[in-house]
Amino acid sequence: MESRAVGSAGMETLLVDRLREGLTLRRMPQPSAAVIFGATGDLARNRLIPDLYNLGRKGLLPGSFAVVAFARRPFTSETFREQVREAVRESPEIRYDATTWENFAARIHYIQSDYTDPQGYARLGALLADLDGRLGLGGNRLFYLATPPSAYEAIIRHLAEAGLAGHGRGRGGTTGWKRIIIEKPFGSDLETSRALNAKVHEVFEEGEIYRIDHYLGKETVQNLMIFRFANTILEPIWTRQYVDHVQITVAESGGIGGRGGYYEEAGVVRDILQNHLLQLLTLVAMEPPAAIEADAVRNEKVKILHAIRPLAPGEVERLTVRGQYGRGVVEGREVPGYRQEERVAPDSVTPTYVAVRFEIDNWRWAGVPFYLRSGKRLAKRVTEIAIQFKLPPLVLFQQAGVGAMQPNMLALNIQPDEGIALRFAAKVPGQATRIRPVNMKFDYGTSFGTEEPTAYERLLLDAMIGDRTLFARHDEVEKAWALVMPILEVWAAHPPTDFPNYEAGTWGPPAARSLIERDGRRWRRL
Repeated sequence: MESRAVGSAGMETLLVDRLREGLTLRRMPQPSAAVIFGATGDLARNRLIPDLYNLGRKGLLPGSFAVVAFARRPFTSETFREQVREAVRESPEIRYDATTWENFAARIHYIQSDYTDPQGYARLGALLADLDGRLGLGGNRLFYLATPPSAYEAIIRHLAEAGLAGHGRGRGGTTGWKRIIIEKPFGSDLETSRALNAKVHEVFEEGEIYRIDHYLGKETVQNLMIFRFANTILEPIWTRQYVDHVQITVAESGGIGGRGGYYEEAGVVRDILQNHLLQLLTLVAMEPPAAIEADAVRNEKVKILHAIRPLAPGEVERLTVRGQYGRGVVEGREVPGYRQEERVAPDSVTPTYVAVRFEIDNWRWAGVPFYLRSGKRLAKRVTEIAIQFKLPPLVLFQQAGVGAMQPNMLALNIQPDEGIALRFAAKVPGQATRIRPVNMKFDYGTSFGTEEPTAYERLLLDAMIGDRTLFARHDEVEKAWALVMPILEVWAAHPPTDFPNYEAGTWGPPAARSLIERDGRRWRRL
């Protein structure tokens, strides 16, 4: 018995090491160059390059490393470095150190070019060859497409034509690994997703493609697998016998900012439901993987996507809710409605809110509804997974005058404050029998006393190392699109007549309450 206990503890330690800690010397990447297309955009300026700097500050970048920024704006390497330095200094998440910054800034190089100009890729190739020779990078290159999706195909094609990537190793005198990170949305529907996959596969092998969803880099999301599979008290009750339903919420108090042009084309289904929400659902519902390896984990996630019952066209109106925010007050400030936002049509019918009820037809989850919701300009910024358990089959305390009891609830808060809370019933002190729900909480910010990596830090490091566990596979992306296509098609065929149908600063349209309340349930009060 003792040896079995030691073995179990050893397995738990291995899981924790592989899935949560990760940022150790064992995970030091090889010398390489990170080439960021769209380097002057908000994502690269405010997130990617500052997070690469932060990895360097923590000693997690290789000694030989370079950043090549590729964009259309007329910067030099010096002026671009200054732009990014300001972003690092202004970041609330990153500690700025002048000496560390100067060492990192020397690694940054800038190339001005249009994404369709072959001469720009020729200059890129010459710079990378020079860096290989001077720094000993070995031809290892990580390409990051931080551009509008409309530029993806041209960039990939020109990388191949310039000999900077491709199935034929040694093209252009290069060796080493070549990997590409592609931001969501990966396509705009099932057809375009398949077409984009085909285009990328003409140049890169599937094992070289990293489809990124930054939600999967968040600590609570990663810890979900540890929470389930390294704790014996939870997995036996993670089933239809004990779980009443699951709620997954991605709520944003902000609007669309300056992204009106993008959002008019995307809408909330393409922007959040097809990727973030469905990714979170698969992690909640998946079976234990055979190993903590990329394909083993992703195989289980794909199985869940295949097990989700597709919505028939006639079910879409009953099992989904769409909304668009109007004027209102958010955090004490008056804000415009969606139709008043910059680059938005005054009669736009683009949804900014979605709620949907899914069921999973497998042995573990049959009959357990999964309620997903997301929206812009809601009352609060919060992302949460809530597992509500069933009430006891017999309420023993009714004879003592105890009224309705609240069911046990497990809530995993992903943002803004990462943590886990378990709600259970407890007796209120005193002579009378009174029961009150109480919470047992775990908070990342105070429990470990260490600096948490940002989501992009973790994912960038994984991509440089070659760990694809937290990135989506092509069949995973396509199946997610297949699940949301009935929603997109029915909504397009029947435009809404009541937009805007919820006030900014509220929790969405009234119909969203009806979606869950007709099942005898309620949305969590967040």
